[in-house]
Amino acid sequence: MAMEVSLLTVFIAALITAITTGIGAFPLAFAHRVGDRWLAIGAALAAGLMLAASHSLVSEGNTLDAWRTLIGIGSGLVLVVLADRWVDQHDTPDIGDLQGANARKALMIVGIMTIHSFAEGIGVGVAYGGGEELGVFITTAIAIHNIPEGLAIALVLVPRGVSVWKAAGWSVFSSLPQPLMAIPAYLFVSVFEPFLPIGLGLAAGAMIWMVFAEMIPDANKGLTASGVGIVIVLAFMGMFAFQTLIPH
Repeated sequence: MAMEVSLLTVFIAALITAITTGIGAFPLAFAHRVGDRWLAIGAALAAGLMLAASHSLVSEGNTLDAWRTLIGIGSGLVLVVLADRWVDQHDTPDIGDLQGANARKALMIVGIMTIHSFAEGIGVGVAYGGGEELGVFITTAIAIHNIPEGLAIALVLVPRGVSVWKAAGWSVFSSLPQPLMAIPAYLFVSVFEPFLPIGLGLAAGAMIWMVFAEMIPDANKGLTASGVGIVIVLAFMGMFAFQTLIPH
């Protein structure tokens, strides 16, 4: 019976981390349809948030196993480039209200954040394997970190015409692997733990590619190079400050 309660606790904890991702879309609730300049600012903001998230993932992976993290980064790069080429060669499915190039952009960022969520789900499960106190701590940290990650997704979707509620829904969808992966990771800690730094690195590699291949070129369309740099650095600082509020 105790095992059932523990499994339920792990699942609910990981589900909460997924739901908090949707909160990140709410700051855009008062946004209206925007022009190219605001689309560029949104892309630069998303780029800064994703760079900071990648920095956090690599730092965490490095404390676990530097070489496995490095392998993960390389794997993430290969996978995202292959995925990008596949999307280019096929008709991109519509994403909500988006079609064509906008749907492609949405598909890429939601896909990358979904990959990222697999590693976070394993992190929750492995943490609970080390005790409930550690599990609660890691779950809280991930839940808080997920809010600006949801904002990064919304910054790509909302300026392109997706409603805030739908953007929040896609943000939560991208985090659903967290509760799905937490249970097996908790039950088989010894099996999943070695893959955690690889998963962290994989997500970081994919996000870094997204920043330089997609977000920054979009930002350059509506801002000066200096303006893009300023927005990215400010967004990075904001995310980094947000993360440092959580003791590690």
